[in-house]
Amino acid sequence: MPTKSDRQTNEQQGLLEIAQSYLREVVAPQAGMIDGDTEALKAALQGMGSHALLALRVPQHWGGAEWDEPTFRHFSAMVPRYSGALAFLQTQHQSAASVMAASSNESLKREYLPRMGTGEVLVGVGFSQLRRQGEPPMKATPVEGGYQLEGKVPWITGLGSFDQFIIGATLPDGQAVYGIMPFGNARQESGGSISFSEPMQLAAMASTNTVSANVSGWFLESANILSIKPAYAIRESDKKNVLHHGFFALGCARAGLDILETAYPKKQLSFLHDTYEALNEELTNCRTAMFEALPPESCSFEERLQLRSWAINLAGRCAQAGVTASSGAANSLHHPAQRVYREALAFTVFGQTKAVMEASLARLVNKASV
Repeated sequence: MPTKSDRQTNEQQGLLEIAQSYLREVVAPQAGMIDGDTEALKAALQGMGSHALLALRVPQHWGGAEWDEPTFRHFSAMVPRYSGALAFLQTQHQSAASVMAASSNESLKREYLPRMGTGEVLVGVGFSQLRRQGEPPMKATPVEGGYQLEGKVPWITGLGSFDQFIIGATLPDGQAVYGIMPFGNARQESGGSISFSEPMQLAAMASTNTVSANVSGWFLESANILSIKPAYAIRESDKKNVLHHGFFALGCARAGLDILETAYPKKQLSFLHDTYEALNEELTNCRTAMFEALPPESCSFEERLQLRSWAINLAGRCAQAGVTASSGAANSLHHPAQRVYREALAFTVFGQTKAVMEASLARLVNKASV
């Protein structure tokens, strides 16, 4: 008789196969449209919701899939192979769901979590500013019944797709408060307001509608607070999860190789096949090493950092291989190689810390240790 662990493994594998089928059959044929059209991207995200793919790390009793780490990372590398824009948008919501699930606010969890996995409620995140040194861009002042927020959120992705977002604001003692905010221009009776910029003109994944927000005197009541975390907790999280964004780079590298692979039958040039084989072997080795590095005690932060920089470097080289094999056609704005090339740029800098920047640049000048 199958054990509970066996059943969970089978469930995870079954859902992963559903995700693969959806991405290959529905998303891939319209990847170009998804990259440039916000409504097409939103529809693709809702399609993921219809397959219960939007709360993959959330416990099952809250309506999530409760995937283990390796299964979730397989998924993280899978989505950008077919659409970088969808990968980037959905990970905002997955992150919000994980933050929500870890909260001690049971009321908010009951209100949001059971509807997040299906996309009935979509939530973004706006707390990358907590990584910044110096004067905090977003501050929270304790007041009766909650906190008053003041400042700017420099980056929030998903305007028009997400209903709310999780904001992070710095308290006077350096701690950070996280809470739920509306993802749309709003004004409170007390005079507090939040307003959003026009979508930024980004070179890659512009359909994700990344914006900034100005917050003035906004009252974040206690009922909407998810957690209060120690000072610099987000930096500790960045160290712990240094491999996280590397899996998106793996998927982007695979997308570049897909383009290279399709070029060979058309052009019948043996060096295209040779290039594919060499890069594919390196990608396989990098991917294997990254999965082996997932267990907490398996290797050091420095070793994981080198693996992250390797994945970033591979994404750039595989994307460039796709461009090269596509010849002049790759310069067309709507060519798949052009899209993947831009996505490699984005996955180079997403979630970048100073350590990741240094490791990425060191690899470019052949100073990496892996």
